[in-house]
Amino acid sequence: MKRLSILILCLSAFAGVASAQTTITYDNEAQWKAYEDFNNAFLDKSKYIYKADTKQPGAYHRGNGYRDNDVSGCAAAIWCQAIMYDMVINAYNRAKEEGDEARMRKYQTLHNNIYKGEKAHYVNFDFHNPNTNNGWFVYDDIMWWTCALARAYKTFDKSEYLSYSERSFCRVWYGSAKVGDDGSYADPARFEGQYGGGMFWEWQPIEKANPHKPGDFRSACINFPTVIAACLLHTIVPEGRSVPTAARPTMQTKEWYLEKAKEVYAWADKTLVNSSGRVADGIHGGGPEFTDHLYNQATYIGASCMLYKLTGEVSYLSKARRAADYVINNMCTAGILKYENGYEQGIYAAIYAQYIKMLVYECDLSLAYVKKYLTHIQKNIQKAYTNMDAERGIQIGYFAKKTASTDVVESYGASGMPALMLMFPASDTATPIADVVERKYDGPSDVYTPDGKLVMKDATPEQVREFESGLYIFQRKKILIK
Repeated sequence: MKRLSILILCLSAFAGVASAQTTITYDNEAQWKAYEDFNNAFLDKSKYIYKADTKQPGAYHRGNGYRDNDVSGCAAAIWCQAIMYDMVINAYNRAKEEGDEARMRKYQTLHNNIYKGEKAHYVNFDFHNPNTNNGWFVYDDIMWWTCALARAYKTFDKSEYLSYSERSFCRVWYGSAKVGDDGSYADPARFEGQYGGGMFWEWQPIEKANPHKPGDFRSACINFPTVIAACLLHTIVPEGRSVPTAARPTMQTKEWYLEKAKEVYAWADKTLVNSSGRVADGIHGGGPEFTDHLYNQATYIGASCMLYKLTGEVSYLSKARRAADYVINNMCTAGILKYENGYEQGIYAAIYAQYIKMLVYECDLSLAYVKKYLTHIQKNIQKAYTNMDAERGIQIGYFAKKTASTDVVESYGASGMPALMLMFPASDTATPIADVVERKYDGPSDVYTPDGKLVMKDATPEQVREFESGLYIFQRKKILIK
């Protein structure tokens, strides 16, 4: 009974691990309210796409993408819409983990409306349409949507989402006959030496592109999202596909996606990341250009985590940890994430939420690392919550600064707090883990690792007590064994 008592106490202790050094004043309901307040402030309910900021009456057009132009009706940037679309998928998945059927229905309906609204506004997801108001004119804009649509398919199992996800990936990889670009992939067979490998960021001119040249910009913001998208597609496309023979196919095989994920990662990791885990913004032809941006750290963490989960190679996990440690040690002030003061850059914390969650809960981290990262995240959530405008329930994105009721708040920065909250519930029992409850062999006494690997079927508490120290899922709850 002594070991059993310790087991129960450890589970209770883990729920408060991150709050040991941070007083948490929000609860799960406050987190749900933060997401509702975000949507109330920024979601255009007539179109179901997001506005750029609180002074916009609706989301009608791109408005050149900048609030400073003072154009009425400016929508949030096309690629940031994908991150906000991720949030409703995350809300649904959290409700599912909590067994909250009412919220599941609510957020599935909201998801469907947002999906239809985004598709209608952005040229019916015709990724070959380069219209600069509501079309596609940069590779990474498309790839963020590839990732989001893949997650939508994984969550809701609607074939249309998978089709658009694959079509968008292949449009980026192979280029477009309509636009004339030769694709984002810097094929080493075409570009020799240092100029080959990885992914180009853009094509130019936008409507009638020239072929890429050696030295064209290869940025982190296309390379690591490409790895993530390829990993996601590898996990969801069916087995047994034939290798396509078209010059520009619209889908690929499961094996191809993983092969390309590894290839692009290998180039980007070698070229754009230093030994401390710092990610460069990109490379033009000389050396990498090191400017710290949270979304680059985040997608490198995500790409590393996904390849670790798919391959089991520990080197990927080590790199993910190193990148997260770089954020904590170099991109925070007094433990709080630094604010990147640029239009659209406020969205970076929401991207970080997507992938730091994966590192914490799905990658077999030791208890010490779990404590470290949870403390970091909850400290930031608490600071943002303390400094939000309580009347509107939104935070400007500068977590360390109080948001005034008179502030014009951009949807980009405001997304950070609710995005983190959706991924890191105040109540640990609600924390999303892997979707192990959907596995056909899942039973109430099966034991898993946090990333969903089956450890033992039909285990008894006595057997679980003898496991090696670590974090497990048992009886569909997290337990910690020391």
